[in-house]
Amino acid sequence: MNSSAGVLSRRTLLLAAMAAGFGSFWSPKVVLAASKAANSDWDLSAEQWRTRLTPEAYNVLRNEGTERPFTSPLNDEKREGTYRCAGCDQALFSSAAKFDSGTGWPSFWQPLEEGIATKVDFKLILPRTEYHCRRCGGHQGHVFNDGPRPTGKRYCNNGVALVFRPDR
Repeated sequence: MNSSAGVLSRRTLLLAAMAAGFGSFWSPKVVLAASKAANSDWDLSAEQWRTRLTPEAYNVLRNEGTERPFTSPLNDEKREGTYRCAGCDQALFSSAAKFDSGTGWPSFWQPLEEGIATKVDFKLILPRTEYHCRRCGGHQGHVFNDGPRPTGKRYCNNGVALVFRPDR
């Protein structure tokens, strides 16, 4: 056996051991559950959510899924208005805070006050900041520190988790 094969074997063993260790706290039930609703009126059963939402919206809002990039019509939305949670209609973002991040998802540099809440997400093993609708707990996306001024934040949102209401 050559030395590079031995190194590869040790790396594989180390990665497998690490994955096994993560399994004790990284269960699908914890990872895939939407955040708890802050408003008890929105503490609905899975079946109630399924009747309210499209299958795509259910996957994102209730199972913390991610839609494919560049598929949301909201990427091209340029009108003035408010982006709201597709689950409960909570106002989340103003169109004034929207920008084209080039990532393929609607992006904002600032949420509306009291619109969202955050938690740490370990889905990709490394911690990320996930945000969700404060009212119903529906998953919206993740926040990153590579956005424009004045906040430097990029709230990267799943378009299927939003509805847009134009100003009249």
